[in-house]
Amino acid sequence: MKQTSFFRRIRDSRLFWPLAAWFIILAFNAIVMPDFFKVDIMDDPVYGKHFYGNIIDIFNNGAPLILVSIGMTLVIATGGVDLSVGAVIAISAAMGTVLINPALGNELIENRILTENTTRTPLPIIILADLAAGAACGLWNGLLVSRAKIQPMVATLILMVAGRGIAQLITNGQIMTIYYTPYFWFGNGYILYLPVSIYIVAVVCIIAWLLVRKTSIGLFTESVGTNATATYYSGINEKNVKLLAYTFCGICAAIAGLIFSSYVHSADGNNNGLYYELDAILAVVIGGTLMSGGRFSILASVVGAVIIWTFTVTVYSLGVPGQALLAAKAVLVMLVILLYSDYSRRLISRLFERKGSKHEAAS
Repeated sequence: MKQTSFFRRIRDSRLFWPLAAWFIILAFNAIVMPDFFKVDIMDDPVYGKHFYGNIIDIFNNGAPLILVSIGMTLVIATGGVDLSVGAVIAISAAMGTVLINPALGNELIENRILTENTTRTPLPIIILADLAAGAACGLWNGLLVSRAKIQPMVATLILMVAGRGIAQLITNGQIMTIYYTPYFWFGNGYILYLPVSIYIVAVVCIIAWLLVRKTSIGLFTESVGTNATATYYSGINEKNVKLLAYTFCGICAAIAGLIFSSYVHSADGNNNGLYYELDAILAVVIGGTLMSGGRFSILASVVGAVIIWTFTVTVYSLGVPGQALLAAKAVLVMLVILLYSDYSRRLISRLFERKGSKHEAAS
């Protein structure tokens, strides 16, 4: 009986299946590319000694996606979706770049020597402005969904389309290069041999986990996603819960934009954060959160984002052209859909029950 209960707890754990999928990809890499897990120490003249390798790249390059997935988890848990996170990343990157140097377009390029390692705005103000821009975007989406009662997909589609136009307006339609070295620390710096972006993700993840598991916010979010009408009649302001979820998602996207622009040393309104909304939704679904809302797991969504980036690095390591990455991701999406289908769940449940029965009979 204990064995049966043990297997049932494993099967019902939201972290089990994402972790199992990640370990399958890692096992494939261990067989096909044994050097995939090799980690070296690089001595960079600017950033000092730090770890270097595919595993480090997965967490460093995947940091923006992990952050967006954390925010997207709360939105989807309320029964909504945010298609504008990629555009918010572009707005955040554009905002930070312009505040570093308001010069636009050709003027910025011609005055490169004058703008290098200087900024018109103090770095803390730049960070606060990025976060404020993300919060404003999230607040806008939240107001359209919670107050104007517009369908989440339609409401966030507005900012998804307009957001990149806003980013283009901020940068005057130019790809703006950043020459302010302290700004690079967020995407390229290291603390104790590990990328700074990993620590930023850890802090945001801990804050999100404390909010949803140590306060009533998590319970309210699941309640709204399960049945918003019943939540309203039970005395919970479901409008404010949705507003909070979308605002938090916007802030997470803004932090992702800060890291992203810092890493690539530039802001491009057309390409910064492109397709990140789709990857974030996929990461949340891999983490076991249903698109209809309800129960969710922040950590499982983080693992889902790590799976996507592990898959991406694996595809590149195999020598697959970058143009074929979207096709490869489509295969991953299909596998995830099949895995989470009702037929697959019933089949897996029967296998676990049969396994548990054998252990019970043996004991």
